[in-house]
Amino acid sequence: MSDEVKPQITIELLVPIDKYLQAGVHIGTHICTKFAEPFVYRIRSDGVYILDVRKIDERLRIAGKFLAGFEPVKIAVVSARLYGRKPVEKMCKYLQCKPYTGRFLPGTFTNPTLKWYFEPDVVVVTDPRADSQALKETAEIGIPVVGFVDTDNKTEFIDLAIPGNNKGRKSLALLYWILTRQVLRERGIIPQNAELPEPPSEFETPI
Repeated sequence: MSDEVKPQITIELLVPIDKYLQAGVHIGTHICTKFAEPFVYRIRSDGVYILDVRKIDERLRIAGKFLAGFEPVKIAVVSARLYGRKPVEKMCKYLQCKPYTGRFLPGTFTNPTLKWYFEPDVVVVTDPRADSQALKETAEIGIPVVGFVDTDNKTEFIDLAIPGNNKGRKSLALLYWILTRQVLRERGIIPQNAELPEPPSEFETPI
């Protein structure tokens, strides 16, 4: 029949779509780099680029599986951004990885003579621009990088980009909460349908 409605195949998201929308993970900026174009869903009337929630979700799944393959203590997670600090610290508490929040000290990954030197196997960055020093050092030593990228970011030196609003307080909390949960699920530490003992709000940096 010509008026027959074809059933749509729906993939269940890691969290309900309204949770993504309420946290503003899809809200980009007024700038869109060529690197971010594949992740853009539409441009709002005020000129703000809106990210595709399904692509955010898809990349979080991929990143969770990828990071689960590394020894936890060899994962470094970086955030110079204030709103990324608590989410990073929470993630590292759950996963037993190494947090780097605030100013990233030059040579941390590249200079073995420094007492704070660390040799990671993989690095997660919150914002390629704000975390440029860490990103530069990962490029020098040739290790893989997972990075949250907004519409105004370049993805140079990033091996696995997760599109998302990497400037918002609630957005970063939810993104890191989901990523943490995914890694634990992929490692088999918690069941595939299990939740973290804390809600995403506990990953939010206090105002």
